[in-house]
Amino acid sequence: QVRLVESGGGSVQAGGSLRLSCSASKTVFSINTMAWHRQTPGKQRELVALFRDNGSTEYTDSVKGRFTISRDYARNTVYLQMNSLTPEDTAVYYCYSDLWETDYGGKHDYWGQGIQVTVSS
Repeated sequence: QVRLVESGGGSVQAGGSLRLSCSASKTVFSINTMAWHRQTPGKQRELVALFRDNGSTEYTDSVKGRFTISRDYARNTVYLQMNSLTPEDTAVYYCYSDLWETDYGGKHDYWGQGIQVTVSS
């Protein structure tokens, strides 16, 4: 079964930058949306940014102008460039995708294992 593998998290001071990456663990038939969500303790997981197959993107208001989502279709990879980070961005970030693993199966949702981003003041 395909997995989403995340990398690039870590700790940074406020005002710094990090770049998250997420790749499918194997070649799949087709990918629809790739996105990043985040979650802090006691709160619901929230959408941060998404990249649709048609190239359109969407961001939550709090990251507009600071975060950029991009996608490498050939590598089945999505990136999240995070600039001007603040302590409020501290969270576990999860990669998400809905995709067809094979041409004979249906479309399913997949989540990465989560990666910690910590921003200190």
